[in-house]
Amino acid sequence: MAGQGHDQRMRAAAATLRHRMVRRIVAGGGLADPAWRAAFEEVPRHLFVPEYHRGAGEDARYAADDPDPRRRLHWLSGAYADQPIATHVARGGELVSSSSQPSLMALMCEALDIREGHRVLEIGAGTGYNAALIAHRLHGTGAVTTVDLEEAITSAARAHLAAYGTPEALAVTVVTGDGTFGHAPGAPYDRVMATCELPSVPPAWIAQCRTGARILAPIASGLVLLDVRGPERAEGRFLSTPAYFVPLRGEGAGIPPDAVGGEPSLLDRRPSRTRFGMSVDGSRQWIWLDDPGGPDTWPVPAASP
Repeated sequence: MAGQGHDQRMRAAAATLRHRMVRRIVAGGGLADPAWRAAFEEVPRHLFVPEYHRGAGEDARYAADDPDPRRRLHWLSGAYADQPIATHVARGGELVSSSSQPSLMALMCEALDIREGHRVLEIGAGTGYNAALIAHRLHGTGAVTTVDLEEAITSAARAHLAAYGTPEALAVTVVTGDGTFGHAPGAPYDRVMATCELPSVPPAWIAQCRTGARILAPIASGLVLLDVRGPERAEGRFLSTPAYFVPLRGEGAGIPPDAVGGEPSLLDRRPSRTRFGMSVDGSRQWIWLDDPGGPDTWPVPAASP
């Protein structure tokens, strides 16, 4: 009975913290769409981050199974803080995977304009939390596929989605593979969201999209929203916010993100990110200022097909 009472208190505390997180995102101008607000209010982020790290050493590990009740509460509070959470750290301290900052996730979800019936491809499964949010937004009317390179990451994402246990969460397809190549068996897609920094837009993503689909991807420390105009063509503008993610890894990710235009801070040095856009036309990719065919353009080294 004592254990049951503790579980009830933790669920109540999680609900309170989750609603507080949503209120803060709304106060900052996010989650204007009621459907997305409902997703963030109902999907329990703490189930997707049962363990995370802040800094180095054992004391920097926070987990749901910590025997110290104060540290468990610290873990729960951290799960609902509006900040990214490091969930997989390789030997040597390299960050391999994380759960993104919730307010940034909200901005990305709303910008992508996901609607009922859409088929959505996510590159970078992470904890599975973002896929669960998208699946909730689709109300079971669409299909969500999320891809990650590491079996340890995809196994954890599957376990977290299973722990959440809603029909929508259980219907998410979690794929272990090189996200550079998308996931052809789930195509054609209406929306693609990448949660990893890209050196360029992989051609496979565009090829696996319907004409009129949208791709939201982190490139050159920004977020570009592309409209797919054909099997090899896409174009769009950058959002106003900066964004920093773990780099894409895999066979087609050999070009470092800072190779874009030779300037890693290309978008940071200008007055408005929204004046920048990006075009993809076959093997050519370029970032531009104001006009795709104007004088201010920067070539993007294209990834391998």
